[in-house]
Parts: sequence; structure tokens; C-alpha cells
Amino acid sequence: MTNRAVLLEEIKTLPSDYLGEVIDFVTWLKHRKFQTDNVFPPLTMLMSEKSLSKDWDTPEEDEAWANL
Repeated sequence: MTNRAVLLEEIKTLPSDYLGEVIDFVTWLKHRKFQTDNVFPPLTMLMSEKSLSKDWDTPEEDEAWANL
């Protein structure tokens, strides 16, 4: 069995309460690798995007940036 298959089987048996943590960890691993390869923006920027979107994704912001 491949590592991927083992991981998928483990995920299937994991309580759903932990799935968010697994996703966060996998995302962190991917971005850590890509950050060192300079493929993606810095991890800090990517990780803060969700929290900042609360301020960015508003009708007021859309209007303010509409002419750019």
C-alpha cells in the first residue's frame, strides 16, 4: 500500500472533529515547501488571507477599488 493510500485510509477513520486540523497541517506542509521554492507568496500572507477577507470582501471595498 502506498503512503497516499495509507493516509487516505487513516483520514477515513478519523473523527470529523479532527479534519480541520489535518487540513491545516497539510496546507502548512505544502506552503512550507512552496515557500522555500519561491513558487507561492510567503506563508504569512497566505495564512492571513482568510481573516483579512472579512474586511476586504465588502461592498464598500468593492466600490473603493472599482476604478483601478
